[in-house]
Amino acid sequence: MITVEEARKLLLDLVTPVDTEQVPLALAARRVLAADVAATRDQPPFAASSMDGYALKSAEVERHAMLKVIGEAAAGHRYGGQVGAGQAVRIFTGAPVPDGADFVVIQEDVERKGDLITIRNQPGDKSNIRPAGADFRVGQIISSPRILRPEDIALLAAMNTPVVPVRRKPVVALISTGDELVMPGEEPGPDQIIASNTFGLKAMFEEACAHVRLLPIARDTRGSLATALDLASGADLVVTVGGASVGDHDLVGDVTSGLGMERAFYKVRMRPGKPLMAGRLNGMAMVGLPGNPVSAMVCGHIFVLPMLQKLLGLNPQVNFHRATLAASLSANGPREHYMRATVENGQITAFGDQDSSLLSILAQANALLMRPPDDPALAEGNQVLYLPL
Repeated sequence: MITVEEARKLLLDLVTPVDTEQVPLALAARRVLAADVAATRDQPPFAASSMDGYALKSAEVERHAMLKVIGEAAAGHRYGGQVGAGQAVRIFTGAPVPDGADFVVIQEDVERKGDLITIRNQPGDKSNIRPAGADFRVGQIISSPRILRPEDIALLAAMNTPVVPVRRKPVVALISTGDELVMPGEEPGPDQIIASNTFGLKAMFEEACAHVRLLPIARDTRGSLATALDLASGADLVVTVGGASVGDHDLVGDVTSGLGMERAFYKVRMRPGKPLMAGRLNGMAMVGLPGNPVSAMVCGHIFVLPMLQKLLGLNPQVNFHRATLAASLSANGPREHYMRATVENGQITAFGDQDSSLLSILAQANALLMRPPDDPALAEGNQVLYLPL
């Protein structure tokens, strides 16, 4: 058996970043930016009023001053003339500041009668003008790689970027194995259960910007598994669930070996998730996850998500956080242990039952508490590492 860190390194060696594509800005959210994008204009492109009020010369801004209103400027409609001495232009938020003006007195500080205004309140020192380029200038970049958030999309739009270079979504072929499985909604036989692993993993991988192909369940025959693997052709990553152990009905290792898989490793010193295998099959990276639901999901977080990050050109990493134990823990065994836990207000509590079949416990957890191999018993108040879920 190899360590978790050794397994992760070998898995990352199996994949390289996918190619790039251009997508419309409206479809770029949550995609990975593949190249730096530069602004093609200043924002704002002109000095603009930040308030509704009157534009005038700052030298004439004083209480009780009277000025003549000579025109109006609104957003999208600048005043075309020049503001001279004793003059003001009615202006609205976002409108270009007219030539000759360098101050906007807000309307609450002004009394107007016909074409005359009187500054009734002390306006203060703030000009209420946003300078040209105050937000960004031509050539300023949004740097890659990054997962594009709604805030990034808004910035790209303001930069006048209609089409965005992004990484293609990695294609993941996901295969459940086992005679005991039926799809949700089907009627299970007396000895069958509902396939759940692939649906949880599909949601996890799609959240990480993958395109997931959910293939038919492979039954416990070499022919059925070989057919499912053939259907996976063209994927960037093949993930099987179940059948990776050494029982008489665990066929993934034998079948993939017969199909020419170059195995990178088999078995990892961790719990849950020991019966994990990986390699390269017909040019595709392949990971064989254990069949227990919690084991499969934990391995998805620990191993497959970093692979997807690398495929997307991101820096692959597992970001651990620190928290304080709210209750004591007994000594850990020889394998790295990922315990379902809850974190609240900096305090972490592991669930008492860590059986790898219990999805209901995983659904309640918001963290995986990581215990190093042979970690001694820990008292309440000790600091531990955890992975947020």
